[in-house]
Amino acid sequence: MIKGIFERLLGAGDSTASDADARLALTALLVRVARADFSYDAVEQAQIDKVISRRYALSSAETEALRHEAEALEADAPDTVRFTRAIKDAVPYDERIAVVQSLWSVVLADATRDEHEDALLRMVANLLGVSDRDSNLARQRASGA
Repeated sequence: MIKGIFERLLGAGDSTASDADARLALTALLVRVARADFSYDAVEQAQIDKVISRRYALSSAETEALRHEAEALEADAPDTVRFTRAIKDAVPYDERIAVVQSLWSVVLADATRDEHEDALLRMVANLLGVSDRDSNLARQRASGA
């Protein structure tokens, strides 16, 4: 199953990434960002659940199932490009800014900014085609500043 998702995210074969794949890619990206500082705690998981529950109007059981699937996918993914490509292909620019804001909300959930998280967020924003300025504004909105 995970191999099939990777193939769709990579565009291998004739299939293209579906909305469900983009949803899973976003959730896996949220998990990857949360794990970037080598700590993945309950407050970060709760923030991920909050983001995906709101974004996709999921029940708590659906939210938890999606996060668990994304955790497994993220653990097996060799790089971040697969996730960002699926999102960039499926989501318009304004919504990609909202994605970056959601990513920042996960980074800031534990009240600690780590250099690994910052570096990953800069790379992800670039891969999503989001400008540095828009990423910085998204960070400010996520922090409530």
